[in-house]
Amino acid sequence: MPSQPPKILAVDDEPRLLASLQQLLALNGYEITTASNGRTAIEQLRTNSYDLALIDLKMPDINGQRIMRYVAENDIRTDIIVISGEASFETAVEALRLGAHDFLLKPYAPEQLLKRIDNTIERRRLQSNAIDIQERLKNSEKLHRFLVNTSPDVIYVLNGEGCFTFVNQRIQQLLGFTREELIGKHYTTLVHDDDLELARYAFNERRTGTRATHNLELRLRTKDNNGHTHKSFSTSAMCVELNATGLYSNTGGTRENERRHLGTYGVARDISGRKQAEAIIRYQAYHDLLTGLPNRTLFKDRLSMDIAQAKRVGQMVAVMFIDLDRFKIVNDTLGHVIGDQLLRAVGRRVQTCLREGDTLARLGGDEFVVLLPQIANRESAATVGRKIIDALTPPFVVDQHELFVGASIGIAIFPSDGNTDEELIKNADIAMYSVKNDTRGGYSFYTPKMETKFSQHLDLEMGLRRALTNHEFVIHYQPQFDTDGHAICGIEALLRWQHPERGLLYPGDFIHLAEEVGLIGYMTEWVIDTSIRQMKTWVDAGIAPARMAINLSALDLKRSNLVEEITQALDRHQLAGQYIELEITENLIVQDINIATQRLTALARHGISIAIDDFGTGYSSLSYLHQLPIHTLKIDRSFVQDIVPERSGRSVIDAIIAMGHSLELTIVAEGVETEAQRHWLAQRRCHGMQGYLFSRPLPTEDVARLLEATATRQSLDAVLPGVGRE
Repeated sequence: MPSQPPKILAVDDEPRLLASLQQLLALNGYEITTASNGRTAIEQLRTNSYDLALIDLKMPDINGQRIMRYVAENDIRTDIIVISGEASFETAVEALRLGAHDFLLKPYAPEQLLKRIDNTIERRRLQSNAIDIQERLKNSEKLHRFLVNTSPDVIYVLNGEGCFTFVNQRIQQLLGFTREELIGKHYTTLVHDDDLELARYAFNERRTGTRATHNLELRLRTKDNNGHTHKSFSTSAMCVELNATGLYSNTGGTRENERRHLGTYGVARDISGRKQAEAIIRYQAYHDLLTGLPNRTLFKDRLSMDIAQAKRVGQMVAVMFIDLDRFKIVNDTLGHVIGDQLLRAVGRRVQTCLREGDTLARLGGDEFVVLLPQIANRESAATVGRKIIDALTPPFVVDQHELFVGASIGIAIFPSDGNTDEELIKNADIAMYSVKNDTRGGYSFYTPKMETKFSQHLDLEMGLRRALTNHEFVIHYQPQFDTDGHAICGIEALLRWQHPERGLLYPGDFIHLAEEVGLIGYMTEWVIDTSIRQMKTWVDAGIAPARMAINLSALDLKRSNLVEEITQALDRHQLAGQYIELEITENLIVQDINIATQRLTALARHGISIAIDDFGTGYSSLSYLHQLPIHTLKIDRSFVQDIVPERSGRSVIDAIIAMGHSLELTIVAEGVETEAQRHWLAQRRCHGMQGYLFSRPLPTEDVARLLEATATRQSLDAVLPGVGRE
């Protein structure tokens, strides 16, 4: 190694990447200089000497190609490694043509970069040594042989007939042959059969100077033809990078044809490791690493080729977009390990429904796409869709869990539903969304009218993402009254979206979408903070009700930071937990009783009460009432509506109220709309009521008027007709 550390110039316009690159190389003993743009890089190359330059291709002022042209035009002796995010073959070829010694794709592993740098520095050192060796050969044959035999590469000489006259000792370490076994043997002894034509090109063409063969890759046989060495491919051959140049002697003439060809001299470098790494990179670039299926890139390549073929022969091509139903529940409940195994199992089942020439790819998450080339009619695609649905119907057994998933499938046909890969994938996605939104499960072909509905869905999603930033969410509050209907005993915070174009939207219009796109956590955090802040305002004003109820969605309880989020909001606004009640549904509890117990118990320690919303509509056993810190049962409005003569639903409410009394829980009835319902519930000692008989959900200012009337013992009858009731 040189006494001074190699000097490297790193050129990239991304500050964070450049900083991490500088730290990595400095830690590994390199002297590093950085340039954040092409102009600075050229100035550094003009005024300083560098062993190696790491150059990004895309930069705003002077790009990497122009830097490489500057290096070549000015004969700057700096090796270049191109680091680029562009993975096209043309980009790599252009970079190598301009003088790059290596090409590395972003993102890359640090070890990969260091290895490439080490190899380039090592190759630079060897090239420098080679020049030095040629000078020393005149004075020291012994030194020459020492350097050749200790080279990390194979160095060889062939005579005019292509037989080995010299080979260094490295050959035995790499291929297992001794020097004595190869001297006098023809080079075809080592070259793999499939690469013989390349070898003949390198050795039989009598080239020299700039016409010599450079960087030709060949596979060489090992002595052990069983391929047990890690340097061999399955064909029991080692891949080498070969340089070859002709050896000539001057016969005394001045013309080229008067020189006698003596043979070939060359160097063969073992690149087996690099080839294996490149094969892995190629595989990863075109395949989904979880399932081993083609990814979006490979799928689109195949689809484009099949579309071109279909245009020539007048055939149809079908694209099927598959989204799994109920997968999210499995993933959220049992974890990603089980979810990943389930995705692999789904891929295997779907594959059994396809022909050999069909393609199944995974786009990500629980989304798959199928390519059906050369189909005769739409019914062929429908048949495959039914096969896939039937194949996914039986349960999957994963790690002793019996799991059920379904599939919603959208189908787009070339040429009627699109002429490009993007159009077909997009329209199949739209058709899938239509199936999922309307029925869940089954398949549907794309129709133009679906696009309008899908666009509305996308518009709503984009509007939802902007709503928090634009302060479009508001909270309305619905009071809960005692059995006489004269005193407010609680209040429920209800989220509303003041849409700039569609007006006031209720949770049923957007909560499911918020859960689907991952925004529900941010919305819940905003509702909790806003509601607690408002409750604190009423407490300070002396008009606060006994408690404020806040609803949690199906995904909120699974968030690990929920307890911290709520308690921090209480601390931030200096409000005691006794003023807050959290409403959850039975179905939410039974999804994971252990997590529910852990979260709710932690909240109860801070004085927060827990209410079961829509009680009686769930499908779980009632054992959780003993396990969890439940304080309130809210009777669903569907039971309250049955409180009319000749309806059996009253017996259900009787049972709920009796059970609540026995467990010493507070009972609140929802959806009370008639005086008869209020009277019947009051007779059975229902503690609280909520509904349009008393008040609809109200803006903050109107609720404050009701609370002030309660605090000053004014009659609510004078306030409610103008505020609470329609």
